[in-house]
Amino acid sequence: MNKRIGIIGAGTAGLHLGLLLRRHGVDTTILTDRTPDQQRAARLPNTVAHHAVTVERERALDVDHWPVEEYGYGRHEYRVGPEPLRFSGALHAPSRAVDYRIYLPRLMEDFAQRGGALEFGRLSPDDLPRLAARFDLLVVCTGRGAFSEVFERDPEYSPFTAPRRALCAGLFTGVAQQPGRAVTFHIAPGAGEMIEIPTWTRGGLATALVIENHFGSALEALATRPYEDDPEGYLAMMLDLFREYYPGCLERIDTAAFDLADGPLDILQGDVTPVVRRGHAVLDDGTLVVSLGDAHATVDPILGQGANMASHAAWVLGEEIVAQEVYDTRFVEHVDRRRADRVLSATRWSNHMMENLTAPTPEFQEFLGALSQGGTLTDEFTDAFNYPERAWDLLASPERTAVWIARHTGRPLN
Repeated sequence: MNKRIGIIGAGTAGLHLGLLLRRHGVDTTILTDRTPDQQRAARLPNTVAHHAVTVERERALDVDHWPVEEYGYGRHEYRVGPEPLRFSGALHAPSRAVDYRIYLPRLMEDFAQRGGALEFGRLSPDDLPRLAARFDLLVVCTGRGAFSEVFERDPEYSPFTAPRRALCAGLFTGVAQQPGRAVTFHIAPGAGEMIEIPTWTRGGLATALVIENHFGSALEALATRPYEDDPEGYLAMMLDLFREYYPGCLERIDTAAFDLADGPLDILQGDVTPVVRRGHAVLDDGTLVVSLGDAHATVDPILGQGANMASHAAWVLGEEIVAQEVYDTRFVEHVDRRRADRVLSATRWSNHMMENLTAPTPEFQEFLGALSQGGTLTDEFTDAFNYPERAWDLLASPERTAVWIARHTGRPLN
């Protein structure tokens, strides 16, 4: 069977799926609204770290252009409180972050060089019947705009109908890296969280700051005050807020050099409503389309799971496309069963952390206290960023968390 697959969206999900299908000789077309050059010139789309499991898939696809030996980092540092409690955990293998305005265009060019077709132009859900008629299977990877309405929301795994954080993310110079490079998680109880990610940009190594601001806290201004209105004033406000809420970051900032890495397009302000949607939709003419990436599940970036779970799901879908010849609801059942544990665990873990960092339960406070002791428990938690299903195994109930803590600390259960 000469299979023809259409993919809407050229993010991690669409590109990893397209590259895997081309590796197997499948006729594949990616449809997207931006050319590689337009991607390079765009506003910062996100701040993404790829964990070791995703890097392994990139190696298998022969697109590991930024080897972790040179570009990676090997641990997480944690800072909790205004007078930071400090501890760290190790990863089993390095993670790596590259500005997506470098990463995505390069993989688009890899895809084209390997015989994949790229088509550029704006699309809407009204185009789906016409496109579906061209392909044996159409995969939608974008959840933006009207495409978010194509796939039914799954209420069981979508507890929120509004954002839980006011978000600000940007690429900055003037922030000294942790020794040996590390991601640093800062927690300001009751106010917000911030993640520092060593990120490779067009100008070299910079620091991505992903700032998760609780609604109603002073930190919310980082998301609601437009940077472009007064860049100097905005940066001064940011430093003042860091002085109160994130002193563990401020102590490594050279205030004279602190700025956006490459101008006003290096900052992103807004919010995200976490949601899980059904794995497929049936169009009015009976044609089936499959959801992948953000079209399937959108998470808040607090744990950096979005691109990694999208890559995993793309690999699962690609293997099923190659192995099967009929793309019907039974096909989607196979796909959903295989991708569900990681995708749903990543969404539930992210939601759990957001809720407990907003209003921590006694059990969560005990978990944070145990985590702050470092050692094997903190290493296991840190490496679970690669395997969110393992993290959810540990945190899905107070009983599970208590058993996990007792296993590492030797303390008897209450």
